[in-house]
Amino acid sequence: MVRRWCILLAMLAMTAGAACTASSASAATAGTVQGAFNPGGPVHLVGAVKASGGKRYQTVGTSTNWSGYVATGAKTYTSVSASWTQPTGTCSSSNSRRSEQDAAFWVGLDGFTSKSVEQTGSEVACVGKTAQYDAWYEMYPGPSEVYTNTVQPGDQFNASVTYEGSNKFSLYIADTTQGWSHTATATLANAALSSAEVIVEAPTSSTSGAILPLTDFGTVSITGSEANGAAVGNDSALTQLTMTESGNSKVDRDSVSSLSGGENFTATWLRSS
Repeated sequence: MVRRWCILLAMLAMTAGAACTASSASAATAGTVQGAFNPGGPVHLVGAVKASGGKRYQTVGTSTNWSGYVATGAKTYTSVSASWTQPTGTCSSSNSRRSEQDAAFWVGLDGFTSKSVEQTGSEVACVGKTAQYDAWYEMYPGPSEVYTNTVQPGDQFNASVTYEGSNKFSLYIADTTQGWSHTATATLANAALSSAEVIVEAPTSSTSGAILPLTDFGTVSITGSEANGAAVGNDSALTQLTMTESGNSKVDRDSVSSLSGGENFTATWLRSS
């Protein structure tokens, strides 16, 4: 079993830091994200979330870095889970910086109305015109930790984040196609536990803090989305988010379908930035 302790960045530390231990049936390690990208982190909302007449969600909103579904109806959220098929990334730029385009797919607790996020997922980033894939977890505002296992387009992922009490979290992700899984355990005091989300994200630059261009991921299919052990569509206060351009909230970067069966939806890439 591989163990790794991670330390929150001093300037971003909360009242109590997060201690992380990554464990796996494989011999892979988890390492701090290298390069100029940073998957994970809280939402950047654009304007107010407004009421919707849809049957599968109550409100709709836009964000410059998140799309998907956010549940906020329960007093406390202790679990979130979903499955997805890793989409193929298409990289159009010849720039050699890995961070030039990026897209992340994850489940998490918090981050919608709080400054901390407990999350795990996969991503596709660009090295020039080459797409690279990996999986990661993060106890934001601590650093992202990337697993070294192979990830390929078409891989099936199952992921969950669970609050186990006494400030302890369990972050599980499995690539059932490649046959590996990891469970990271972490402690974080004063977590809000105020939301649960299933998200497609445009990560931010770790150097400038700017939201990165969104990798062309085609369409990602996300299934079995649950919060507190029930279909996310059953939540009493559910928000559907669409990702928009930074500085132009009228131009969408992707589209998000309505929920099917209360648990399943797709997100489709429209433009990088």
